[in-house]
Amino acid sequence: MSENYDVIIAGTGAGGLYSAINLPQHLKVLIITKRELILCNSALAQGGIAAVYQPEDDSTRLHTNDTLIAGGFKNNPDSLKILVTEAANEIEKIISLGVDFDRDENGNLHRTLEGGHSRHRIFHHKDSTGFEITTKLQETVKKLPNVTVMENALLCRMKKTSTGFSADILIDGVHKTCNARKFILATGGIGRVYDYTTNSAIATGDGITLAYEMGANIKNLSLIQFHPTAFNNKHTRECFLISEAVRGEGAYLKNRDGERFMENYDERLELAPRDVVSHAIVTEGRRIESDEFYLDITHKDPEFLKNRFPMIYKYLLSQGIDMTKDMIPIYPCQHYLMGGINVSTKAMSSIDGLYAVGECSHTGVHGNNRLASNSLLEALVFGRQAAEDIGSNLAEAELCPLDELESGDFPVNEAAEPIPHGLRTEIRHIMQKSYFVIPDMREALAGFERISEIKRLLEEGDFAIDYNYVEAKSLATVAYLILKEVI
Repeated sequence: MSENYDVIIAGTGAGGLYSAINLPQHLKVLIITKRELILCNSALAQGGIAAVYQPEDDSTRLHTNDTLIAGGFKNNPDSLKILVTEAANEIEKIISLGVDFDRDENGNLHRTLEGGHSRHRIFHHKDSTGFEITTKLQETVKKLPNVTVMENALLCRMKKTSTGFSADILIDGVHKTCNARKFILATGGIGRVYDYTTNSAIATGDGITLAYEMGANIKNLSLIQFHPTAFNNKHTRECFLISEAVRGEGAYLKNRDGERFMENYDERLELAPRDVVSHAIVTEGRRIESDEFYLDITHKDPEFLKNRFPMIYKYLLSQGIDMTKDMIPIYPCQHYLMGGINVSTKAMSSIDGLYAVGECSHTGVHGNNRLASNSLLEALVFGRQAAEDIGSNLAEAELCPLDELESGDFPVNEAAEPIPHGLRTEIRHIMQKSYFVIPDMREALAGFERISEIKRLLEEGDFAIDYNYVEAKSLATVAYLILKEVI
């Protein structure tokens, strides 16, 4: 027996939650999340959210220019204009929803500086801004009478139907079919396609894969951002991020010998955009034949650091490092995806009625490289754009009753075997060797052939459709699309 909705949203990061909040409340909405509600990349965002809001010495022109410089002037101008001009509205809205940004001693909203920004425009909640925003959005969504939240629900398969979309969802080991007039993919990034990433465990590119399989236009999937300052403990797959804001507050980058080196690579020094800093670290590492690099902020007041970065301070202490006294070992790792499901300024994909918001989407606002703290802003701005467009379309259209929505057929072979062991690990190793910061084209060519074999195996084989299968197929598809663009 299938369940029918006006809108289904896959993903409970900032983009998915904010879309639900901005949808008209007469619509019946289902939100599904692959794991627990809070497990998303948005909740991991430390630094903050960039916006020109009640500025004294800032402007949307300057925010635009900083974003263009970071993006290599490859940004979509129409989407970028919406991003920077709507930013103030979204800041106002989320404050009204209870988001508690830090304030100065006079009670004014405090703004910090991050790499690539020419002004202090980063709103933050200590060093856990993403968690603050997502938890407040969750609290709002839970109070909406028209919204059903389904946790630990895996989106396995999707089909376009004559009345909208049909989805196969695995929950509590049982496959359930849900149908909707409109569908929003807010499934996050692709970090788990690498050995080392700052992304959460759910970031396997599921939404991008499903959209691709339905024929949606996928664009610039090879535009991957490697954050220059992930904590380097050399053995954990999910790397703890040392926020951009630490450099914004004056931290120095140092090599193995304790020497600052950024002056040899960029005049902006430690505050250069992320891709520039990551390239500088890898290049410097090759020069000195070492991958030992550090972030040093020990010259700052210890009490300031403990108050400004409580989460980072506490985590580093658990690793035996006191950031007020010790240099922090860092190294670049996969962090963010600039490409994804190509969408319009209304966040709609090339498939009518299929929307994508947040990291799985390609709005074009970031160009070739994301400017720090523009990602949470993008999720909010285009989450609202999607919701308003859906609300307008459903209000104007002649709609069949919900109980008449077409339902797709998703056969399940109960006797099917699980996928072969080790495929996901092999994919991650291939991507780490072939396409990390400075690509290795020889490895990329060989990797593409093997990835193509794995992708065919998963698509043509008769395997149990479970978490392992869905995530492995997603990783294979994402890796295939990335390397196909590169070679």
